[in-house]
Amino acid sequence: MQQKDSEKRFNDSIVRRPRLRETRSFVFKVPSRRKPTAFFSSHLILLYGFISLILLGGILLSLPIASIQDGGTPFINAFFTSTSAVTVTGLTVVSTSEHWSIFGQVIIFILMLVGGLGFMSFATFILLLIGQRISFQENMLISDTIGSNRVGGMVSLLRNIIVVVMSIYLIGMIFIFWRIGDMFSISEALWQSIFLSVSSFNNAGFTIIPDSSSIEGLKDFKIIFPMMSILIILGSIGWATLIDVLRKRRFSRFSLDTKMVLTTTILIFLIGVVVLFVGEYSNGDTMKYKSISEKIGYSVIHIICYRTAGFTAMNFSDTTDLTKLFVAVLMFVGGSAGSTAGGIKVVTFAVIVAAVSSSIRNRTQTEAFGREIPAFQVHRALTVIMLSGALIFFVAMLLTVTERNLDIEFLDMFFDIVSAFSTAGLSTGVATLLSVWGKMVFIIVMVLGRLGPLALALALTTQEEVTAYRFAQERVRIG
Repeated sequence: MQQKDSEKRFNDSIVRRPRLRETRSFVFKVPSRRKPTAFFSSHLILLYGFISLILLGGILLSLPIASIQDGGTPFINAFFTSTSAVTVTGLTVVSTSEHWSIFGQVIIFILMLVGGLGFMSFATFILLLIGQRISFQENMLISDTIGSNRVGGMVSLLRNIIVVVMSIYLIGMIFIFWRIGDMFSISEALWQSIFLSVSSFNNAGFTIIPDSSSIEGLKDFKIIFPMMSILIILGSIGWATLIDVLRKRRFSRFSLDTKMVLTTTILIFLIGVVVLFVGEYSNGDTMKYKSISEKIGYSVIHIICYRTAGFTAMNFSDTTDLTKLFVAVLMFVGGSAGSTAGGIKVVTFAVIVAAVSSSIRNRTQTEAFGREIPAFQVHRALTVIMLSGALIFFVAMLLTVTERNLDIEFLDMFFDIVSAFSTAGLSTGVATLLSVWGKMVFIIVMVLGRLGPLALALALTTQEEVTAYRFAQERVRIG
């Protein structure tokens, strides 16, 4: 009996029946991730910050204490100057040195400083000083404003940027003070030096030199110009490019972005020097009576300043149409992404050039320096260029109607519109002649020029999606 029981237990299979509660289905409630509304998207937050800063600056500049003129400054002029300072454009409707008091100049300096560093970067730095923590969304905004692809460690990166930028300001101020120290009192020379140093690195184009609309009023400006040019180049290249160059030190090791920034910048600089030299060689109002070496020096330094900063040592309204047209193209291209310069950015332009070059060589993809550029980035670059060009074209037509009573040549009007959009600040004198409506249009163009390409890039990035299907291809006739 015991043997049968043991055999039965050995041959039997044990089946475990689950309990009732184990067979019931489980329902998990996963909270949906909150998406920021369009009203509070990252690119619009930047726009709100800049507009608030512009309004505050306009109110302060309209106060009687900000001007040495009786009755203060009309709000439209104060608003225009505030916009120009925050967007580091440099276009003015009143003389910065003769119209504004010390208080007004300090306000312009602060607006120019904050606008150059970037509103979100500067605001985050202030939060760090008072001990506030930085959220993930703020980290994303900082990475967008300074042109970095990284999100983690943005606080330390921002702190390093602030330290390096302030050091550059200080070095530039010391050099400029060394050259102009005997022209002013010590306090005035210090103020002129720090203002000009910040304005140069931020590619702002503002000057407070007495009795002069340009730096030509300075003694030894030919020596100061090279230092200013170095500051302008550092500011227009961008932090990410500078870091890549300092760390890798070899062109072959640079990232594709750095290679395109450097090669495009050098190429358009060399072409610009040749065009300016040829265009102004026989112009009696600019460089005709200068020696060959002076003409070359003027061409080199002025192309650096014209492209992004707007400083000049000659009356730009006296230049030839060839110079105006080509400089307008240089300003439209602008500087590097994440820099203090404006424009559509050199890499955007370089991507389109690479796409054209690849198409000429019958390549099905866009290639540059042995790398393939993703198709969606080519589409974004094309979108930025087309929308920016359409904006300039529309504003040019609009101002042709609103300012038809002014005796202004179309090329001069077109040039100043491109300068406002590109935040270069170079002017043929049109800005001071504009009506109230014309000034309002320029204000909008300066804001869109400063934030437009960045906001558009962010908007396209956030809306990127991969479709589950593709349409059938069909060829069309081109050319």
